[in-house]
Amino acid sequence: MQEPLIIPCVDIQSGRAVRLFEGDPDRETVYFDSPLDAARHWVGLGAGLVHLVDLDAATGRGENRAVIAQITAELGVPVEVGGGIRSREAAEELLRLGVDRVVIGTAAVKQPELVRDLIAAHGPERVVVSLDARGLEVATHGWAQGSGVMVADLTPTLADAGLETLIFTDVTRDGTLRGLDRELMAQVRQLWTNTLIVGGGVANLDDVRLLREEHIEGAIVGRAIYEGTLPFPAALD
Repeated sequence: MQEPLIIPCVDIQSGRAVRLFEGDPDRETVYFDSPLDAARHWVGLGAGLVHLVDLDAATGRGENRAVIAQITAELGVPVEVGGGIRSREAAEELLRLGVDRVVIGTAAVKQPELVRDLIAAHGPERVVVSLDARGLEVATHGWAQGSGVMVADLTPTLADAGLETLIFTDVTRDGTLRGLDRELMAQVRQLWTNTLIVGGGVANLDDVRLLREEHIEGAIVGRAIYEGTLPFPAALD
């Protein structure tokens, strides 16, 4: 297995690059006024893929499509985008803007046929599902609601739909620098045997070693690389 891939995350809220504490849109830290500057920063340090989240779309407060279009046009590396993509039309609008992969969250729980339709139309390389969870219960609508659906209920359906890449985020640790929950990561690894990308609490190189030990392909990281507790690029011994 290759070394785990560390994917910088740029969360966009009200046109700025922010990080939230435990997913709360009212508990934000602004790291860059310009999300494009944030994305350029990580690409300049070697990032080959950037993960964008439209927090306003996720929470129903608005959208940041113009900013996303600018980033995809100017960045020069693949970009994946999540946040509020709850219809085929919304997903395909982003793909038309030049986004390489769309990340489906709430809709994968509420409308699993959407994932199947998008993969059938665009291929598994263009569609990612993100399951944000407290423990193994999926949270929806910008993490605001528990769904009553367990990760184990969804993974067989997603695999059957042709999904290749799953993102799993531990909402209780996201933005906290508490480190990954080893037991939870191991459970999710057992539930998903295709490409697994995780997030939520990544703090330092110990978390990258955990990824390697659990044979997890990568992690989406925000606060740890913005604040320097995890070096980027993250080189293990």
